[in-house]
Amino acid sequence: MNRVTINLEALQHNLRALDSIIREHGATWTIVTKVLCGHEDTLKALHGFGVKSVGESRLMNLRAIASVMPQTECWYLRPPHLSRVKEIVELTSVSLNSETGVIKAINEEAQRQGKIHKVVIMIELGDLREGILPGTLIRFYEQVFNLEHIEVVGIGANLGCLSGAIPSIDQLMQLVLYKELLELKFNHPLPLISAGSSALLPLLTDKSVPKPINHFRVGESLFLGTDLIHGGTIPGLREDVVRVEAEIAEIKEKSLTPLVETADISPFASTQECDDFTPGQRGYRALVTLGQLDTDVSGLTPVHPDYQIAGASSDITVVNLGDSPDGLKVGDTIQFKVSYSALLRLMNGRYIDKVLIEH
Repeated sequence: MNRVTINLEALQHNLRALDSIIREHGATWTIVTKVLCGHEDTLKALHGFGVKSVGESRLMNLRAIASVMPQTECWYLRPPHLSRVKEIVELTSVSLNSETGVIKAINEEAQRQGKIHKVVIMIELGDLREGILPGTLIRFYEQVFNLEHIEVVGIGANLGCLSGAIPSIDQLMQLVLYKELLELKFNHPLPLISAGSSALLPLLTDKSVPKPINHFRVGESLFLGTDLIHGGTIPGLREDVVRVEAEIAEIKEKSLTPLVETADISPFASTQECDDFTPGQRGYRALVTLGQLDTDVSGLTPVHPDYQIAGASSDITVVNLGDSPDGLKVGDTIQFKVSYSALLRLMNGRYIDKVLIEH
């Protein structure tokens, strides 16, 4: 049986640890649940842990949140698209915006629904994803801050999400200065500076983040413990919230290098973790029933430190076990750690079970 396991004890540990780090800074945070792909059992668990603010980018997932996490503040995390403004206003109370025309459309829809919709203005600071250019900030704000059904609650930025831009103190101070500029010019408070994602946490744990930065949007580090800047795991977090277990369909002793002529004819990029085998070298290989159709196999790492992924097709992944089968047999499972991209595809897939465990 193939399955993704979500360790609730480890998840709650990370939730409490991150909450402590962020609250010590005097900030609040929104838990980014995109990677769960609307998995209701995990959403129910988060609700039970007391989560009050979540961020999503898929309307279908937001409907799942609305059904199992009532009274939760929902953030819409990708740039709102005009064709779905009605649903965005219906399902969320806050959105990240960088187009005046879209904000005006949200204002009109919020009026129809009898709501006030909160907006964070996104500013481009180097990652080249969404955001207005800083030089247009005053003109942009002038067009939206007086809309009757829009409340501009702050400014924000994304770093590390597209181009891999590493957050810096200088960039964060720019956000602080932009907030002060808007408040002085328009005599209107902006409660939030929402400075970004899990990529900002290493600066936060080092106590390097300026105090006015007071809101964070965190997902990957909650579910995987990841330190996106230095690698490894953020101190105090657990990396074992998620595991994937894949069933062994075959174990054989085989050559570890091809004995025939080869060419680059595979439809998938190589996932070989080790290519230093000598011609004729033999070892045990296990075939597990998990492949590229199910996940990003390059984002899987065997939990056992001596196992190595040899390659994968759409439905099968080959794992080098070493000089012996290590007690494994057909029908057993091999456990893997997962990257964010691997987890995202697993949770979105319909061919693998997702199971909550208590320890």
